[in-house]
Amino acid sequence: MTPGWQVRPGPPATPADRRAGRLTRELLADELARAREAALAWRNGLAALFVGLLSFGLIKGRTDVGKLASPYDALVGGALLLCLVFGTLGALLLLRAAHGSPTGVRLPAGVPAAATALHLGDHMETRRTVRALAHGVVLTIACGAMLVTGVALTWYGPEKDGPRILVRTPSGDVCGEPVRTAAGRLLVKTDTGEITVRLAQAEAVAAVGICPAGSSAE
Repeated sequence: MTPGWQVRPGPPATPADRRAGRLTRELLADELARAREAALAWRNGLAALFVGLLSFGLIKGRTDVGKLASPYDALVGGALLLCLVFGTLGALLLLRAAHGSPTGVRLPAGVPAAATALHLGDHMETRRTVRALAHGVVLTIACGAMLVTGVALTWYGPEKDGPRILVRTPSGDVCGEPVRTAAGRLLVKTDTGEITVRLAQAEAVAAVGICPAGSSAE
């Protein structure tokens, strides 16, 4: 026969136990407020960081993404898209951490909620707040990284090749980017250097997308 179990009260709490319980209760009571204050501080700090990043706009650089060579133009577009997505999600999470979710507080029906239950609810909300803050910080920093990447590629990425011109002369073909014309001469920039062509000797002049093999551009 299985012996019956009896539950008996334990020994009375010592002053150290009561002090530890009081300290735990105070920590739980202020836990959510401290998490909200930390979220506000992080939000303000990240906002100041982005103000510093946007000050780079005072520095003049290339602003037309359409002048970038492929695939740098697509990379800039992708970086800016990720910047928008990360920034939006990060801002929403930081707002969630700083001010909470837009929902009401649920209390038990019929009887007043016990202090322990309220503290437990605050503790769970604090955990959600800290998690939202951590994810928001990571996404906001990723947004800044994508912004810097997009600006750097726009400034320092290679430009598209300009229009090329093919000039056929009795001595051979000259193909490259036209630089200027003066006194019946055409200055063409080729891969091997700049070449001056007398237009009076030109047999044909045509615009081409890619210089053919065997021309002086090779």
